[in-house]
Amino acid sequence: MKFGIIGTGIVGTALALRLEEKGHYCIGVHTRSRSSYERFCRYLPKNHLTLDELASTADGLFITTQDDLIRTVAENLSIRPSIKSEQLWVHCSGSLPSTVLRVKEDLSVRCLSLHPLQAFASIEKALEILTGTHFGIEGDDEEFGEGLVNDLGGIPHRILASQKSMYHAGAVVASNYLVVLASLAVELFAEAGFQENEALASLIPLMRGTLYNLEQVGLPQALTGPVARGDVKVVQGHLDHMPSKLKGIYRELGLKALELGEDKKALQGLTYSPEDLNKLKSMLGHLFN
Repeated sequence: MKFGIIGTGIVGTALALRLEEKGHYCIGVHTRSRSSYERFCRYLPKNHLTLDELASTADGLFITTQDDLIRTVAENLSIRPSIKSEQLWVHCSGSLPSTVLRVKEDLSVRCLSLHPLQAFASIEKALEILTGTHFGIEGDDEEFGEGLVNDLGGIPHRILASQKSMYHAGAVVASNYLVVLASLAVELFAEAGFQENEALASLIPLMRGTLYNLEQVGLPQALTGPVARGDVKVVQGHLDHMPSKLKGIYRELGLKALELGEDKKALQGLTYSPEDLNKLKSMLGHLFN
């Protein structure tokens, strides 16, 4: 495939390199940022082309701009006089459906979304971890998209375009909110006398161990701790000593942990004692009574 890149950030650069390594050919790039283009060329020297040149020549165009520019780029492409027939337009947003690219129904283009389910901090890191990265795919030619993901070394998953916001929300919870949970834990450690830097350094190995458990035994078996054990006194002690501003989120997370705890016990052929279960539901669900 002869392809072009529109937007030469981390994702666009990493995709271009990996696709060229698999025999596809990048005919050129288009970007508004000179510094971004110069950085791209340090990895893969390519000509800077106009949108007209890309639209008329490429078999596929990867629109790897910020999410709020994807529609604008598609609109600008749609007015080009000589778009190559059956050209593939691809964006890499996790939240927008592939249909955001279809600005005109009569355009003879295929629209596809390939979203890498990964947080890329740099081009080097992206190149390092693309292999094994899971991708969400939806759009006009999902089978071809799966082939592209395989070429990138990724693992493809077809998703429902109508529920893509839920897919993206799940990714946000797993990635962004993991940082939020770490911040919450650091606040609680601070109450016990830890400095912020030593609190985080102490918690990261614990979090890493939990991720390892998730990899090894999955859900709900990886759940441990007082809610999983049904240790009412420990949970009550947390709430008795915790700053009021943190109790709400602790309780809501605790209720979700209790659901997982019930599932885990069911797999083991066990149940919470009715007394402990009611007490946990009462103290954790206090805000909702």
